[in-house]
Amino acid sequence: MTSRQVKTNILGCIVLGASLAAGIVVLSMCFRDGDGAAAGQAATPAADSTPQAAINVDVGLNGSLHGRQVFTADDAWNMDISKEPCDPNSDALIASIGLDRRLHPDFGASYNGKPFGIPYVVVTGQQRRVPVSFDYADQSDPGPYPIPSDAPIEGGAASDGDRHVIVIDRDNWMLYELFGATPDPTGGRWRAGSGAVFDLSRGSVQRRPGWTSADAAGLPVFAGLVRYDEAVERGKILHALRFTVQHTRRAFVSPATHWASRSNDENLPPMGMRVRLKADFDISTFPPTARVILQALKTYGMIVADNGGSWFISGTPDTRWNDEDVNMLKTVTGANFEVVRMGQIFTRAD
Repeated sequence: MTSRQVKTNILGCIVLGASLAAGIVVLSMCFRDGDGAAAGQAATPAADSTPQAAINVDVGLNGSLHGRQVFTADDAWNMDISKEPCDPNSDALIASIGLDRRLHPDFGASYNGKPFGIPYVVVTGQQRRVPVSFDYADQSDPGPYPIPSDAPIEGGAASDGDRHVIVIDRDNWMLYELFGATPDPTGGRWRAGSGAVFDLSRGSVQRRPGWTSADAAGLPVFAGLVRYDEAVERGKILHALRFTVQHTRRAFVSPATHWASRSNDENLPPMGMRVRLKADFDISTFPPTARVILQALKTYGMIVADNGGSWFISGTPDTRWNDEDVNMLKTVTGANFEVVRMGQIFTRAD
């Protein structure tokens, strides 16, 4: 059974207001932003509200954001956690992922002759919106979505993988993400497993507790990608990164809103758990691109977003990556990381 099938079986596992007798360990949770908009509700772009900063965001495949911030400055993805205390169970959690397993950059310039990773495309506010039908419609933000006909699909058109499609509307500063996306061969519409819409001018926690997104953890995928425009063009990454582990717990911590596991083992990481590269790990001898990524892992850490290869860190496919430099990340092992102290853990006992 795949992690997505497990996810489907556990949808609706959290019911706000249920009694402790129902087996709920932690339930009281409400995500609302300052204007009172309910979490999980797709925001509606305002007319003629193009920010001046949008002019500098490049349209097209893996378009450069030129340093424009994704989500608010105080959002979890943008939080400096370098001085935060370590989680009391850090050693066991790291061991469950693998002390000797190496960090694996799941992106690059060439694999079997093609760039690999999770692509995205930047469009203008004039992009035509198309209807999207969802397998998990009850936890997906409804369309239409501004998806270009040639939108890049993770792994390519023939991929049998996660097939993420990520679109940024630069003028309205909105993020649209699909999982398991397939265009209708007749044109004009798409089908996907799930989909989520995020207002990039707000905090990232915009899903209802218990809701998935295009990611198993209910997180925005784009927020945690290693991108060329940051790592190389600007030479700095000012946010946490996204990574996967093979085995997770049936639990989540903020900023995640969903789990994808049947295990209640407290030594397994919950979705949303954050790790950081230890402060005393010497990054001075690494090539520039790898050093930028490693510094981000010290300052902002990386967040468990899905089940997959352990210590696989997500990034964008780009022919401009220097794979030799990026692959130096593989010299880093799980033992070089520690878990940042977690907040409230949301779970349900069997």
